[in-house]
Amino acid sequence: MAKRKTARQKRTRVARPSPVASPPAPTVASPPPAAPTSSGTDELRAEYQYVLTDLKRIGITTAAMFALLVVLALVIT
Repeated sequence: MAKRKTARQKRTRVARPSPVASPPAPTVASPPPAAPTSSGTDELRAEYQYVLTDLKRIGITTAAMFALLVVLALVIT
């Protein structure tokens, strides 16, 4: 059994008013951000020491793998 097609009504387009440009908002000077204290920096450095250690280890591993790739490329060709 075939589907019935229903007659579609044509839509008429309604003219929309163009957006009106609003005046720019006044700028307010914000105070400069406060500099972190040395005690806060020391706390962060102590808390995230493992991150620096991991990044150094990843860098060394990456350099070794890249060197191995270069050596293998020279040997194969």
